[in-house]
Amino acid sequence: MKTIICKVVAQSEPIKVPSKKQEGTQLDKCIIRLKELGGDYENEYVCAMFGNLALCKFKEGAIVVAALRFQTHESQGAFFQDVVAQDIVMVKG
Repeated sequence: MKTIICKVVAQSEPIKVPSKKQEGTQLDKCIIRLKELGGDYENEYVCAMFGNLALCKFKEGAIVVAALRFQTHESQGAFFQDVVAQDIVMVKG
């Protein structure tokens, strides 16, 4: 897990997705794009947010502290990296 201070670049609207933990149930999911502070060429992350966190709306340009979890998975012989925002706290709106 990595905790970073960053700026919100964009956020999608939440959608319902099937839960992998509780069969037959759904949970909310949205995508948020975060950029580290410092300039135009800083690291950016496209993160998934799930559950109640996915229902939180962060304004573009807001400064946040985000706890990110990095995972990889394989699908049909190809490897992918997932970034999940475990928690986000607004510092400055």
